[in-house]
Amino acid sequence: MPAAKALRDRPYMSTPLRIAVLASGRGSNFAALLAARERGELPVEFVLVASDKADAPVLQLAQGAGVPTTVLDPREYADRRAYDFALFDRIGASKPDLLVLAGFMRIIDGDALKPWAGRMINIHPSLLPKYRGLHTHRRALKAGDLEHGASVHFVTAELDGGPIIAQTTLPIEAGDDETTLATRLLPLEHQLLTAVVALLAANRLALVEQGIVFDHQPLRKPLRCVDGQLVR
Repeated sequence: MPAAKALRDRPYMSTPLRIAVLASGRGSNFAALLAARERGELPVEFVLVASDKADAPVLQLAQGAGVPTTVLDPREYADRRAYDFALFDRIGASKPDLLVLAGFMRIIDGDALKPWAGRMINIHPSLLPKYRGLHTHRRALKAGDLEHGASVHFVTAELDGGPIIAQTTLPIEAGDDETTLATRLLPLEHQLLTAVVALLAANRLALVEQGIVFDHQPLRKPLRCVDGQLVR
């Protein structure tokens, strides 16, 4: 898997990891990454924020931080495949090392993803493999789950089905509804995503043919995020 090897073999902390972010909404996860970089916790450079929605607040956030932005409207393309290839051509021109899907609300064509194998991650608001897709908080509550959480995984052609890097959990409380559950989970999502990106920037994670490698050892189960730190 050459793309994964290229990320893994970057000289340790030599230059900032170049990141492109894909988002469709407000961009709170991107904001968390920006804040971590400003605190000196992330040795990264944001080279692009791309969106499928011209009015997505994440674009204004990026522009305010001096990060280049691009918008492609899916309605201007014949089909999803044509759109995805055009989008990834635009992203590729910014020469990122890593793509971060942070609330990008589209299913991406598998062929368009192939060149980015091992270099694209997604944050999803459930304890995967539970509740792939939409309405995860609602589904967790309806199922009577005792805990909920979020996952960061490498992106593959399978919807929310790529190898899971790390997860964060929280108990579901009596009286929780979708709004309260989402509100309590969001800051934990921010911690989780920031911690995973920090490991990638430090070349401590890679996706190879056999699975995820963490600190040169196979990762048998997802890392756990505890107080913002990732542990086995």
